[in-house]
Amino acid sequence: MSMSLLPRTAEEFSSADYWERFFRKRGEKAFEWYGDYNSLCGALHKYIKPRDKVLVVGCGNSELSEQLYDVGYRQLTNIDISETVVSHMNQRNAEHRPDLTFQQLDATQTGFESGSFQAALDKGTLDAMASEEDGALAGRMLAEVGRVLAVGGRYVCITLAQEHVIKLAVQHFAQGWAVRIHCLSGQQNKESDSSFALPVFVPVCTKFRQEPPFAVLELCQGEDGAPVRLASVAELLSAVKERQAYNLMLHKLRGGTDADSTPSLTLCHAATGRPRYTLTVQDSLPSAKLPRSNHFAIFIVPQGRESDWLYGSAEGRTQLASSAKFRRLVIVAMHRDQEYEDMQAVQSELSPMVMELAPPGMPANQQVPFLSVGGDLGWREVIGRGVSALTGEYSVEDVRGEDGHLYRRLIFMNNSQLVQSESRLRSAATASSAHKKKNKKKSKPSVSEAPALTGAKDRIVDRGFLCCTHHEVMVAGLAMLGMDAINNKDHPVSVLLVGLGGGGLPQFVHDFVPCARVEVVELDSAVLEVAQSWFGFHTDERLKVILGDGLEHIKTLESEGGHSFDVIMFDVDSKDTTLGMSCPPSAFVETSLLKKVYSLLTPRGLFMLNLVCRDSALRKSVLERVQAVFTCVFSRGIEGEVNEVLLCCRSAGEGHKPHSVSQTLQQTAKDLQKTLRANTKTAPCVPQIDISAMLNDLKVI
Repeated sequence: MSMSLLPRTAEEFSSADYWERFFRKRGEKAFEWYGDYNSLCGALHKYIKPRDKVLVVGCGNSELSEQLYDVGYRQLTNIDISETVVSHMNQRNAEHRPDLTFQQLDATQTGFESGSFQAALDKGTLDAMASEEDGALAGRMLAEVGRVLAVGGRYVCITLAQEHVIKLAVQHFAQGWAVRIHCLSGQQNKESDSSFALPVFVPVCTKFRQEPPFAVLELCQGEDGAPVRLASVAELLSAVKERQAYNLMLHKLRGGTDADSTPSLTLCHAATGRPRYTLTVQDSLPSAKLPRSNHFAIFIVPQGRESDWLYGSAEGRTQLASSAKFRRLVIVAMHRDQEYEDMQAVQSELSPMVMELAPPGMPANQQVPFLSVGGDLGWREVIGRGVSALTGEYSVEDVRGEDGHLYRRLIFMNNSQLVQSESRLRSAATASSAHKKKNKKKSKPSVSEAPALTGAKDRIVDRGFLCCTHHEVMVAGLAMLGMDAINNKDHPVSVLLVGLGGGGLPQFVHDFVPCARVEVVELDSAVLEVAQSWFGFHTDERLKVILGDGLEHIKTLESEGGHSFDVIMFDVDSKDTTLGMSCPPSAFVETSLLKKVYSLLTPRGLFMLNLVCRDSALRKSVLERVQAVFTCVFSRGIEGEVNEVLLCCRSAGEGHKPHSVSQTLQQTAKDLQKTLRANTKTAPCVPQIDISAMLNDLKVI
């Protein structure tokens, strides 16, 4: 299936930078930047016919009229304000083109009869006039062009589309005219291989007899590209800017390789405008030892896996490029709500676009390989959608993981590269079979197998499997309470958790820690609804959810008095992307709140914090604040991630700071493992966690 794709770069586009590059390079030969006859003739012949009476506005000394005359256009009326230009052009054509005339006239008041031309051709004149009198001069010229054109007549303008120029033209003709803009490839300056090649735009404005009931605004890529309808002037102008931004990105990519620069762009379905592919360019380090012929490759990320660390993070993509051993790797992610036939179809669709991103110096006949995991496109099924009043649109989707298992993910669309919550799935049939066998002494608990690609209703969440390592660390941290506390059914373990997510962590504690009582505070009611509808989360008398602000809830509990918990967990992300800490929000680690947390803990209590902080100075500050309240603090880093879990003990708060992890903790870890497994009689599945492994790398802070 052939499909037209339009690029949309994610880079910040600076109009000033773009035009500064152009004006610095163009020198005195302004007209060469608009393209020669050969590059323009396809678009011109499409809209202007040889029999048409054509007004050439501001003809200057361009050869365009002469070239049109030579291929059969004999009714050309050329006008220019300069007497010198008109005299020169008449003399130049007197002998060979006697019917080609040039007149000295003001384009804002030509004196021609209304409706006397079928076409008006403008190469660069609008660009030159738009800066005069704050655009008023150009406005009068466009009004005059509109007057002299007949109904059905076309104003064909060749422009470089500076923002104020294209805006002036589109706004002038948006009412009562059809506006279609063609974007033609940039014209490379022959004198310099490194020059900035500008795309040339050809707005074609067609005069209607009556104003249509809606605006007709279209953009076409190339002279023959299918027109894409835009809903407003602002959208059309934005689309033009996108083309210029894409061109600027190509210019930078062709200038050399840069491992520190990873530009990305989105390829959109030309007809619908919906995103179809996101491409990220990753260059290898100059010091990398690469096979000489490995210039360029394309890597197709399996569907549903674009949020994986290897593909969704800068560090992961750097590692991927290093493993692939190519000078430049383009990493391609496919979008949800799009259909992809197979790998061959994707390659055919992408090949024309991705070749524009090739590194400089690549041989012309170089074969460019398409790389993938296992040779297929992966699998994703969107099973639920909704809108959160706090976070916006979200998607619940089932994907196939690298291990072959199916996973269910919650993705907020305002940060689609981040998996908000994740659970592993198993088939309902497998679960039912395992439950029947559970009481047979010799049968081993079945580990969930990847369910076949049946309907979403036949897939259920495996509540015994925690996808997030930091959740496993938090569960393992319960060993610090001691087994007497964990097994004490008269005073069961009490947990306060701020941040529900998909509910996997509180559900696991409820299901496998004997008689544990869990209270969850969640700010977003939509998250609770998602957890209950899609992630197998169930509340009862031992597992409750309070909808509200976790900060306020803690303050209220502390001020009321009489409340205490064995464990308080913070697993809540920050919406403030300006900070170098994405979890938790900064207010959760202020000293005043940490003191309230301390006072709400039982004497044996633990405070657990999921900390995600890329800013080393900010992390140091957070640790200092935590240590000022809790003198016994352990840290467990998560391999391959920024996450670390802080385990803070209240019991050592009398100034006894340990220098190492207790030797008895590993034995307690083994005992906790047995206890979790022993508690599966009342649970719907088997806990799949290695408590000892989670506590192996604890460090005393």
